Amino acid sequence: MFEAFVFIFGLMVGSFLNVVIYRTYRGIGFVKGRSYCPHCKHHLEIFDLIPLFSFMSLRGKCRYCEKKISWQYPIVEFVTAGSFLALFMYFGPSAEFLVYAVYVAFCIIIFVHDFKYSLILDQISLPGIVVGLIGSTVFLRMSLVDVGLGVLIGAGFFMIQYAISRGKWIGGGDIRLGAMMGAMLGWKYLLVALFISYIVGSIFGIALILAGRKKWGSHVPLGTFLTVAMYATFFAGPALVEYYWNGFF
Repeated sequence: MFEAFVFIFGLMVGSFLNVVIYRTYRGIGFVKGRSYCPHCKHHLEIFDLIPLFSFMSLRGKCRYCEKKISWQYPIVEFVTAGSFLALFMYFGPSAEFLVYAVYVAFCIIIFVHDFKYSLILDQISLPGIVVGLIGSTVFLRMSLVDVGLGVLIGAGFFMIQYAISRGKWIGGGDIRLGAMMGAMLGWKYLLVALFISYIVGSIFGIALILAGRKKWGSHVPLGTFLTVAMYATFFAGPALVEYYWNGFF
C-alpha cells in the first residue's frame, strides 16, 4: 500500500513538474492559473489532467483541438513516480526519502530544460541552492562546512572552465547548477557526481560522434548528465566514497 501511494503521489508531482517546466521556460507564473492546451489554449478539465491515464485515454491528443500531446508529459510523470518509488524502497519512510524526493524534482526540471532548450534557468537553480542548504544541513544532518565546501567547489569548478574558455565550453547556468549540486550533496558526494557525469557524458558524446549525430566540438547539454549523476549519487554516493576513501587511506 505504501509503495502504491508513493507511486501515485509521484505521478501527481510529475504532472505538476510538467507545468513548472512549460511555464518557467516561457516566463509564466506556475503557482496560479488553470492548465490549458498549448495549441488551442482551451482550459483543461480535471479528467484531462489525470497523470498517464488522460494521455492514454485520449491517445496522445488534445480532447478539444486533437493536436498531439508531447510525450514529455507522460514520460516526466512516469520517471518522477518511478524515482520516488526507488527512493522510498531504498531509504524507507524517512527524512532522507523526503529530502531526496524534493532534490529529484529539481533534477527533473533542470534535465528537461537543458535537454529540450539547452538552458539551465536561474528560477530553478537558485531556489535549488537554498533548498539544498536547508535540506542537507537540517534534515540530512550534514555539517555546514561540508555543504559550504560543496557549494564553493561546485561553483568554482565550473567558474574556472567558464573563465578559461570565455564562456565557450559551458554557460553561466552550469555555475549555478554546480553550486546547487554542492548544496544538495556536500563536497564528497559532489566529487562522485562530477566523476560519474563526465564519464557518462564522454561515453555518450563519443557514441554520438561515431554514429554521425555529433561532431568534435559540438554542444552537449551538460546539465542532463549532471542531474542524472546526482540521482545516481543519492544511491551509490556513500558506497563509492567509502570504497575510494578506504583505498587511499
